[in-house]
Amino acid sequence: MREESINQAAVVAEVELQFARYERALTTNDTEVLDELFFHSPYTVRLGAGENLYGIEEIQAFRASRPAVNLDRCLRNTVITTYGETMAVCSTEFTRETTDKVGRQQQTWIKFPQGWRIVAAHVSLMS
Repeated sequence: MREESINQAAVVAEVELQFARYERALTTNDTEVLDELFFHSPYTVRLGAGENLYGIEEIQAFRASRPAVNLDRCLRNTVITTYGETMAVCSTEFTRETTDKVGRQQQTWIKFPQGWRIVAAHVSLMS
């Protein structure tokens, strides 16, 4: 891959828009948008702070059953890196008013014909 294909402005803008949609959906518990933004595949993985989810069905079940309280958070150190026109990695840290712990989130996004979708995600808390 050529260096100039990394972080093309138009591609970064596309991913930033979807990343913002994801964050808005996460903090408002909009499960319809969250479900849309994860790739519907048994190969999609979400490793969470307290759960390991393999496949879109497990991810959807988790989203449907999680409590919809205390979801607000503040992001910091967000880095979005795109590779070519169809792959991106989004990394961020987050804090919540209800805890002193710092969370970390990383997502791999792929652009499919239906749009940008998360194919892998990791969420963890620092001790």
